Formats: sequence, C-alpha cells, structure tokens
Amino acid sequence: MPVLDVRPVVQHGRRPAKAVTGESFEISATVFREGHDAVAADVVLRDPRGRRGPRTPMRELAPGTDRWGATVTAGSPGRWTYTVEAWSDPLTTWRQYAGIKIPAGLDTELVLEEGARLYERAAAGVPKTHRRTVLDAVAALRDEDRPAAWRLAEALRPPVREILDRYPLRELVTASDPLPLLVERERALYGSWYEFFPRSEGTPERPHGTFRTAARRLKPIAEMGFDVVYLPPIHPIGSTFRKGPNNSLTAGPEDVGVPWAIGSHEGGHDAIHPDLGTIEDFDHFVAEARELGLEIALDFALQCSPDHPWVQKHPEWFHHRPDGTIAYAENPPKKYQDIYPIAFDADMDGLIAETVRVLRHWMDHGVRIFRVDNPHTKPVVFWERVIAEINQKDPDVIFLAEAFTRPAMMRTLAQIGFQQSYTYFTWRTTKQELTDYLTELSGETAAYMRPNLFPNTPDILHAYLQHGGRPAFEVRAVLAATLSPAWGIYSGYELCENTPLRPGGEEYRDSEKYQLRLRDWESAEREGRTIAPLLTRLNAVRRRSPALRQLRDLHFHHADKDAVIVYSKRAGSNTVLVVANLDPHHTQEATVSLDMPQLGLDWHESVPVRDELTGETYHWGRANYVRLEPGRRPAHVLTVLRPSNPQIGGSPTI
Repeated sequence: MPVLDVRPVVQHGRRPAKAVTGESFEISATVFREGHDAVAADVVLRDPRGRRGPRTPMRELAPGTDRWGATVTAGSPGRWTYTVEAWSDPLTTWRQYAGIKIPAGLDTELVLEEGARLYERAAAGVPKTHRRTVLDAVAALRDEDRPAAWRLAEALRPPVREILDRYPLRELVTASDPLPLLVERERALYGSWYEFFPRSEGTPERPHGTFRTAARRLKPIAEMGFDVVYLPPIHPIGSTFRKGPNNSLTAGPEDVGVPWAIGSHEGGHDAIHPDLGTIEDFDHFVAEARELGLEIALDFALQCSPDHPWVQKHPEWFHHRPDGTIAYAENPPKKYQDIYPIAFDADMDGLIAETVRVLRHWMDHGVRIFRVDNPHTKPVVFWERVIAEINQKDPDVIFLAEAFTRPAMMRTLAQIGFQQSYTYFTWRTTKQELTDYLTELSGETAAYMRPNLFPNTPDILHAYLQHGGRPAFEVRAVLAATLSPAWGIYSGYELCENTPLRPGGEEYRDSEKYQLRLRDWESAEREGRTIAPLLTRLNAVRRRSPALRQLRDLHFHHADKDAVIVYSKRAGSNTVLVVANLDPHHTQEATVSLDMPQLGLDWHESVPVRDELTGETYHWGRANYVRLEPGRRPAHVLTVLRPSNPQIGGSPTI
C-alpha cells in the first residue's frame, strides 16, 4: 500500500527532524489502498540503540483526504528514527459490511462466520489476560441459538472493540523508509536569555567591571526568572584601528574597544581580557551562575583584530588584497576597520581543528551554550562539520545562530545543526506581520528551526521601541515570552533604554559595544523606572505552563481591531490565551472571537480564565470584550481554568 509524503522531513531525509525530550509533535503521511477495504496506519519510533518502541495509532486527519497523523512524544536525547506503517484492517472492513448486511438479512450466517474466523486470528495476537474476552465473542458469533443481531452486538461490545483496537489484526503491512529524528535536551527549545557585558558591571570608583564584580548581577537576573546568561566576547581586544565611543574612528587611551575585535598580544579566542580577571575568576563566575540555576552562554565570533596571534601565525586564514594588506570586514555602509574576517578557502581543515579546540577549551570551563556571531558569513559546510564533531561527543552543547539574513541561509543553518536561531521578530510589529511570521515558525519549519525571540540586541534598537516608550517595551516582552519557548533581552531593556544614535537608525546612542555603561539598578528599582516585575511574572508563568514551553501548537484568533492580537497555545490540559495591544500610544477596545475547539472547548461553552499578570479571574466564552490601556494593562495572559478544576478562584492548575 502506498505510504507517501511522510512528515516532518528535512532535506528529503538527509538531515534529521528535531525534538527535545518530552516534546510532543505530529507525524503525518498519505496512506491509501485500492478498492473499498479499510486501511489503517501506525507510527513506530526506534531509539538510538535501534530498539522498536510501541505502535502509535494514526487517525485520518480529515475525512476523504487519505492524510493520516499521530502525535508522538520524544524520549531521551539521541538519534532516533521514525517509520509509518500502513496496513489493511480486515476487522474494520468486516464490521462495516456486517453492519449493513446483517440488518438487511443478506448472507447472515456467512457474514457471521467470516467474523468469527477473523476474531480467532486476531485472538492469537492478544495477550492471554485478554484473549478470553475475544474468544467469547467468537463463540457468540457462532451461537446459532441466538438472533443474528444479538450475535453481532456481542462481537461489537466496547470491551471487545477496545482489546482489538489495542492489538489489531494487521494484514499487508507496508512500511515507509525510516526517517531520522534528533532528540536533544530541553534547553535547545526552551529558555529565557539575558545578555549583559561584564565589563560594564563596575563601580564609579573603578568603572571597568570584572568577573568578580559582574557576579553580583547574577542574583537579580536569576530572581527575574532567566535561565541563561549570555556574555559577549570576553577575550583580549586589539588596539589597531580600535573604535571609540559611538563607533568613532579615533579611540583615546582610555577607550575600551569593541569586544568583537578579538585578539591582541595578550591572546586570542582562548584567552580572557586581563581587565576582566583570570580564568579562575571566570570559573568562579560560572560556578556562581550554576548555584543560581543559570547556564552561561558565550559568544563565539570567528573573526580577529589585526593584532590577533592568528594574523602572524596563519596568514593563509585571511583575505589579502592586491596591495598585500588584509581586507577588513564590511557590511556597506558599515565598515569594521578593527576586524579581519576569516577566509576559508586555503585551510578549511585547519580552521575546523582550531575552532573545535577553542570551543572545547571553554566547554572544559563549564560553557555548554555558544551564541555564534554572524554564522551566515562562513561556509555552511564549515558549521556542519564543527557542530557534528562537538555534538558527537557532547550532545548537550547548544549552538545559537545569530544570522539576520536571507531565509534560505537561516533555514539551512538550522537544518545542518544549529539548535536555535535568531529571527526577524525584532522587525515584525504589526498584527499581520506577527501572525504570518509566527504561523510560519510554528508550522513545518518547527521540525528543524527553533526561534529565539529577542526584542532588542546591542545592535538593534527598533523604531517601535524608540517611539513607543515603556508600553512598547512591555508589550514586546509579552509577545516574545509567550509566542516562543525561547526568548531573550539585552541588558537595559528592563529600564526601557531607547535613545538612538541618530534619527532613523537602529544603533543605540553611547552603545555598550564601544564603551562602558554603568547603570544604577537600585535607583531605577526604587523610583519605579524598571519593568523587571513584569519580566519576572512572564518568566514565572512560562515555567508553570507546559503550553508556553512548546512551539508547535500556536493558533491565532480573531479580534475586530488591527491593533489587538489574540493567540493561544495548548499542551495537554494546559491552555494559555494571550490578548495584546500592539498600539503603545492608545487604549484599544475590541471584541475577541475565539475558536473554541482550538482551546479544547465546545462552541457554546463558558469557562473561567485567570489573568497571570494581575491575578484576576473572568468568565469567557466565544465572544469577549477587552479594553487594553498602554502603561496600565498592555495585555492579558490568561490560563483557561477547566470547570472541574478545584482551584478555580485560587491558583490555576497549570
């Protein structure tokens, strides 16, 4: 029997589909056969050792489409495979014919005997503890002292049906080719990231921070509910063509330079900037983070300052212009005179070996997550080989692709090994843009590309944040934290820092990329100039809600105002519904029309919902009025409380 178009499939099966431990996802296929006999299908998973798991029955997704699907749940990390098995279902075929012929008195005894023989065959595959029930049905089918209708009814009793559904009689079993499935740890899909520069965590007396002083920032970050602390490059910074404040071409003797201009006489990618401390200080920082439940993500930028040791030791790793000079990095109109990009043509094997060595150096010091800078400017095959070599021995290591580039490159980087990806979310601000883009990300793309939504980065201060003020920061945090299981912010977001270098640009004024930036966190908290309480609540509800720890089950609902967006996520009994005002300047009133079946509810049902941002409880049905006021109530983040929930009116069951 044909088993066609099995999904998910990545690069025609050459690359694995992805999942994390405990993640549920759908496997589907087109299955049909000749004639009118019934057909059925199952999904079979095989673990990394090749052991066959239990069958998961598939269901026809829509009548008459021949499209079948089943939801499966990923197991322990490793390389799995999945197969769709189609088969002829003679018991269902017989039930259909018997249900027509016996009431009509057509071939009654022949039909009942055919059923008895099928049940006898099926009984051979049923465990002994249940076999008696099936054999009793066989006896009933052959009991000529009873009316035919009674004999058929005995064979169709629920206990008999349930047993035979669990242990079906399968004929003409046809299996698809096995497809690869890579199961990884949960952090590859879910986590809240916080980016900050340790060098800015100094004091007025000693402005340049160290790992010891930066460690004091870890506790407030953990208290806000973040899981991952991401550090920009921590290596020595070159002095040749060093940039000054606001990307000026002339640096003074006290200017600290750009962390991405890596390398000096003090060392390269495996060294620590001496102003930050020693490797022992870094180890202390990592240990302090671990004690607070934080993982450290380290920036890996494969580029060099003109002073990097590689420039003299490996000149073949760089592009040389006709005049003999090395070409610096450019992204017109931007120029990066203090950075040399790497050339991969002359010594790919050498670069791979050195990259793996550097990564393993930091892994030995507790780093298991790397945010890779601009991976799209390096050959895809380079990353494919590097990540494969690292993950073969250390499958828990996670790579995030910082690639704001064309869709084909972003998708390919995800397919060849990157566990997470930056996205266009930063630039998607309207209801239609968000709906279209997140529908794409949570659809078939979710089989291999896991988005990490950052509302801002040190490079990107979007106009929406520049002009929307605090309400814009609040609603973008709500969206990022609830649309994707992975999200993050760059330090200063909680203070709503939004001053651009120049009108129409996306660079921060006095950017931390070029200079130290001391922040008075205590005064901001005391004066109420921080949205940290909102971030804390968002991260808390994410941790409590299985629906917000997955990507694939995202559905958008209707609101009659373009400035109001509505969507839901559902995992098991947990359903979260988000209603957000995208207009940071004006109060919006709207009617929200819910697709009730997507919430697991009947069309005319009314249920209590609890707002996780305020603690208030409402009763919602198919149509609901909302009023969202910027600065006071930017959004509802609602947990649907089932009517049988004993905690209605108190804390919701998540």
